[in-house]
Amino acid sequence: MTNDNKTIGIVGARGHTGAELIRLIAAHPALELAFVSSRELDGQRVDAHVPEYRGELRYSAPAHAELPKLGADVVILALPNGKAAECVAAFDEAGVDPLIVDLSADFRFDERWYYGLPELTRDTWHGQKRISNPGCYATAMQLSIAPVKDLLAAPPVCFGVSGYSGAGTTPSDKNDPEKLRDNLMPYALTGHMHEKEASFRLGIPVEFMPHVAPHFRGLTVTTNLYLSRKMTRDEVIARFRAAYYGEKLVTVVDEAPWVSRIAHRHHVEIGGFALSADGKRVVIVATLDNLLKGAATQAMQNINRAIGCDELAGIDVEGAGRP
Repeated sequence: MTNDNKTIGIVGARGHTGAELIRLIAAHPALELAFVSSRELDGQRVDAHVPEYRGELRYSAPAHAELPKLGADVVILALPNGKAAECVAAFDEAGVDPLIVDLSADFRFDERWYYGLPELTRDTWHGQKRISNPGCYATAMQLSIAPVKDLLAAPPVCFGVSGYSGAGTTPSDKNDPEKLRDNLMPYALTGHMHEKEASFRLGIPVEFMPHVAPHFRGLTVTTNLYLSRKMTRDEVIARFRAAYYGEKLVTVVDEAPWVSRIAHRHHVEIGGFALSADGKRVVIVATLDNLLKGAATQAMQNINRAIGCDELAGIDVEGAGRP
């Protein structure tokens, strides 16, 4: 490891996102894994579970109070909602201040934390060392709405469908392939955490209806937007192209994107742009890989900027994350 490199630890690395983070770190020019914690995998070699990682590191299961003693420059919290605060408190009590990136919803409503959706919040990062990573659905919803937010005549209505990896690894109906077979499973049809998150961050009410589908990864959000004035399709598309001009991880396409084409990719695709006959309603479709741009890739964007690397370091923008 060179003097310019940083060490990084992952707390809660057993899940799908944890594995994606390890892959990204393994390909990163300036990051080296210091520890990966998982009670279930304690003692097992990391490369036995994530072959892209080359090294001798094994999973460990340190107590919260032990985390600050491990000396990582960057710590990613990949824990279920409600579990991050205890880890953050351990660092505070020890007087240790690494860069902390929380992937849960625990700090997404805390204005003391930088909310890291770079394409929309990049100019609000001013060196903060506490970063809250956005939710996967919330990322797709905000990117679908933000370019026309000033023209809305009513709350956006978003219909979401995700692969079952979004339900995590703890067994439930929502990640049981047998129960999902030939099925579409609605849940949390009002008050979903990502509905609250998108509403809070956009400053407008957003309505969201999520569903789980039989595929493993990738999500799609179809958003219905009522406009305060008549627009042409070209005008709407022009707004989106201007908003995301130069953004390597947001692609504006003409047709409605397919979720099957976004798996293992690091970017968001936004398209469709179907207008009603009166030009005052537009339907927009966004797709992203919930484990990558919806979680691990976005975390890496935030980490890169915070440690002084190019925002896309270690991220294979052109190709897929894996075959």
